[in-house]
Amino acid sequence: MKRRDALKGGLVLLATSTLASIYKPAYSKTLVGGSGLWKAQPPPPLAVVDSSRLVFLTPDEAKLVGAIFDVLIPADELGMGATEAGCVTFLDHQLAGPFGSAAKDYKLGPVVEGLPQQGPQSIATPAEIYRKGLAELNRFSKKKFDKTFLDLDEAQKIEFLKNMENGTIDFETVKSRDFFTLLLQNVREGYLADPMYGGNRDMVGWKLIGFPGAVYDYRDWIVSKRGQKIDVQPVSLLRTA
Repeated sequence: MKRRDALKGGLVLLATSTLASIYKPAYSKTLVGGSGLWKAQPPPPLAVVDSSRLVFLTPDEAKLVGAIFDVLIPADELGMGATEAGCVTFLDHQLAGPFGSAAKDYKLGPVVEGLPQQGPQSIATPAEIYRKGLAELNRFSKKKFDKTFLDLDEAQKIEFLKNMENGTIDFETVKSRDFFTLLLQNVREGYLADPMYGGNRDMVGWKLIGFPGAVYDYRDWIVSKRGQKIDVQPVSLLRTA
């Protein structure tokens, strides 16, 4: 179809609709009801979590989590380790909030063992898993090595966590493999989350992977920096609020 024909067709439709509006009466109706216009609730103000105190973990639990996290993300020439980066603070505050209580998860059962690709199927909350899992971890360490996890040497700690990952360690109240999966997930989140949540101190995680942070958009870079490395100072959500 040529453009002229398409335009002619559009004019015919326009004329037809205009004529129809002339010869057909129009009706209107007012519907009354409801409670007024919907108004969005403002989000809570942004604030950095208080790293000076623990809100869920006990001091001993926090030290144990830090020892585990520092095996999973150790300090090296690329940056600080997990504990120094604030990952324990991040986890502590997350466990005290909706994540820790699994506020959005279905927890009434029945509990059915899932396939491996479906992941953990427990109805236990992350807070419950951590409280039980950390106690089980130390209990097993004392049984096997006659000392706590904190007192193990680096090689023993690595081997211990590998066995947890493989599921070859039998805990009584939680599955060691599921607990390891949760630990690894949370230390990654703490290392890469916005610093306002307590982790990623000095934006060490973002600098490591070259992530610019809470930038409004990337249009200027898409046009002028296509195919080039973008070297920018990351921006936290607090800087954009």
